[in-house]
This record gives sequence, C-alpha cells and structure tokens, in this order.
Amino acid sequence: MNWETVIGLEVHVQLLTRSKMFCACANRFGADPNTLVCPVCLGLPGALPVPNAEAVRLATRAALALNCTVHPASVFARKNYFYPDLPKGYQISQFDQPLATKGNVMIESPERGRLQVGVTRLHLEEDAGKSLHDRVPGKTAIDLNRCGAPLAEIVSEPDLRTPAEARAYLTTLKQILLYCEVSDCNMEEGSLRVDANISIRPAGEVGLGTKTEVKNMNSFANVERALTVERDRQIAMVESGGRVEQVTMLFNATTGEVRPMRSKEESHDYRYFPDPDLPPLVLTRRWIEQQHAALPELPEAKRDRFMTVLGLPPYDAGVLAAERPVADYFEEVVRKGVDPKTASNWVINDALRGFNETGGLRVRPERLAQLVGLVKAGTVSNQAAKRVFTELGSTDESPRDVAERLGLVQVGDVDQLGQWVEGVLQASPAEVARYRAGETKLLGFFTGQVMKQSGGKADPKRVQAVLQEKLR
Repeated sequence: MNWETVIGLEVHVQLLTRSKMFCACANRFGADPNTLVCPVCLGLPGALPVPNAEAVRLATRAALALNCTVHPASVFARKNYFYPDLPKGYQISQFDQPLATKGNVMIESPERGRLQVGVTRLHLEEDAGKSLHDRVPGKTAIDLNRCGAPLAEIVSEPDLRTPAEARAYLTTLKQILLYCEVSDCNMEEGSLRVDANISIRPAGEVGLGTKTEVKNMNSFANVERALTVERDRQIAMVESGGRVEQVTMLFNATTGEVRPMRSKEESHDYRYFPDPDLPPLVLTRRWIEQQHAALPELPEAKRDRFMTVLGLPPYDAGVLAAERPVADYFEEVVRKGVDPKTASNWVINDALRGFNETGGLRVRPERLAQLVGLVKAGTVSNQAAKRVFTELGSTDESPRDVAERLGLVQVGDVDQLGQWVEGVLQASPAEVARYRAGETKLLGFFTGQVMKQSGGKADPKRVQAVLQEKLR
C-alpha cells in the first residue's frame, strides 16, 4: 500500500528581549544556574505578572510577517501541569483567544515545488525552566533561569507531506524571523525549538491518522532525520497489523532512534482557564498597522526583486537573500557602482566564505567596490584581486596599496610587454613557425609563457595584442 505522511510543526521561538515575559529579570543565556530569577518567575505568593511590551511588539511583528491576522484582543491563560522545571505548577500561555491566527508561509518543496503552508496560530507564552540530566551523577538538576523567558509559539497546519518539506518550512521560517529581528533563532541555546506532529494515511484519503509528537530535535537536519525514522516506524507497525498509539516520542540523535516518552496530552488535560492576574491584551488597529508598516522587505520579496530588477539568476538571488546581512552588503556594493552580477559573484564566492566562517563581513562594501574597479581598469587581474580581497579584511590600506605591496599591479606598458614577448618568441622558434603555419591556438601557449616570465604582472589582454602584432 502507498502511504502518505502528514506533518504539522509547533515552533517555539524565544523573543529577543532584554527582560522576561512577565518580570524584569534578564532574558540572557549562559548565566550561572538559578541566578536570573525573582518571585514572579518562581510564582511566589503575592507576586503579580506584568506583560513585557517589547515581547508583544516582537510577537506581533512575527505574526504580520507570517501573514497572520493579529487580533485586537487576546487572552492570557493558565496551562496547568506539574513538572520539576515549572515552579508555579502552571505556565502562562494563550489558548482559545491567541494573539494571531490564519497565516501562511511560501516554501520551495523538494518534491512538490512552490507550496503554501498554513499557519494556524501564533501566540505568546512564557518558557519553563530546564532539567539537566548530566550535571549531577544519578540525579536531575533544575535550572530556573529560563523560567518566564518570552516565547512565540508558531503552529503550522498539517500541510507538510515529507520530512524534507518540514526542513524547508523551518529554513524559510527561520529566515523570516531573522529578517524581522524577532529572535536570534539559536537552536544550540534553545532560542528555537521544534515539536513535530506526524501521522500516516493511505494515499488519496482525506481523514487524518493517529498522530505522534516527536521532541528533542536540536537541528533542522535532525528534525528531518527524526521524522523519517518515525514515519518508517508507523508504516512498519501498521503493515504488520499493529496500531499507532498517540504518544510523545523522544529522538536520540546519537543512535538515530525514537522512543516513547509519555502518552500525548490533549488540551483538556491542561485545564486551561483565563489567568486572573492578567487582563485581556488589547491592541489598537492603528498600532497594529504601524507594526506592519515597519516590517523590512522579507526574503521572498527581496529574492524576487534581485531577479526582476537586478537581473540576477534564481540561484544567485536565493543565496544572497538567505541572510539579511549578506543581502544588505550585496546591495551596498551595487549602490557603489558595481554591476549586480559582478557584485553577486564576489559576494557569493569570496565575501560569503568569510561570513560562514566568522559570522561577519570583514571587507567594507566601498572597499570591495574599489577593488572591482581596479579589475575593470586592468590594474589587477581577477585572480590577483582575490588575493588582495583576502588581505583587505586585516588592513586599512586601500585596495591599490595592497596590490602594489604584494606586487600584483599589472604591467600594461607596451615597451615592457614587448621585451617579455620578444624573449618568449626567441626561446620558442619551433612554436613560432607552427603558429605562422596556421596553428593559431598556440597564442594561448605564448600568453602563458609571457605571464610566467613577467611573474604574473603582465596584463594578459595587452599581452595578446602585442603577441599578435609581433607574430604577424
């Protein structure tokens, strides 16, 4: 039987605020355990929460970027459950009246091409603490620093059909959030966490099968791996006569296995009710419109503009638009007068290499534009310019000064070129005779010899002109 996979993702994004969701404690990663806490985080008697206005702004910004409808009124609710890293015994979240609903994200599916994935909802909530199972031998330690950190939970529709599509969706979602400066999306620090719901059904059916939830995936590659393993497990179970149970699974990245963690909860298990300490969150239409107007150009629109306005091929446009700092850098180089395709080649092949290694773009756009100008003027060769570019990241010298220091300035003086050409022709009488007999492809050989004799300083275009004159 042919099986179809149905996948929906719940993405928890830690918002880029200085303080927590409902108190003034620092929202910072890496502090000593249990040092960033207060009575509000810990739920001590008499402590009252106050919503973080910046967290509300960032969540609204994310919702608008995902084409969601932001509601003027939403309600904070208590999600009740007992776990060691949740000192209050409940989490402040949103349930039946979330901040935003009914959005969508356009992705490029490896299997189905361009595809729209629905976003069911985006709501605000606070994070729980963290259980540490490797800190104290034989025991579980609790760090409550993360308690109360502001989160936006983004829930997709079950529109994804393969693990590869899930990865494509996450990649696109991360690009949008980074462009909007909503979160740093650092999975290693827990700023972006993914829970995946997956089920199978016979191909062609409309109803949904029993789903499982997969947790503990610390990279997009591992999300794809875990969903592949869980899909295959469900298919094998059903085909052998078994039945899929609605459970929460944990993925082990080392062994590549999934294992049951607990039975999957339903919403009624959490006994949601409006938080009595928090009034409804009310936003004005004008404020929502101001947040929408303040959105930057998003990756998809930027990619399209690079193709239609600047004439870049799809590959170049996609690579440049993937990271906002890289896209901004490229556009600044173009504004300095560099042809878009030439600028694209330099950014993708040279600047991006350093960006991937260090996270920064060390050569300022105007200096790259100056270097490209030297190549265009024939002052340095394209190959020599790449050596100059490498040096520019660690010096304040001008591109021309660097080229001169490295002895890379091309010689275009006709008299000097003539001397090098004469020397090569005198040393190669047999090749000269063959050229004059009609073997004109030897021009490349002569050019290479002149470049060798000049130590790479000769301007190859002018060398060829002088060679053709003397061989004539």
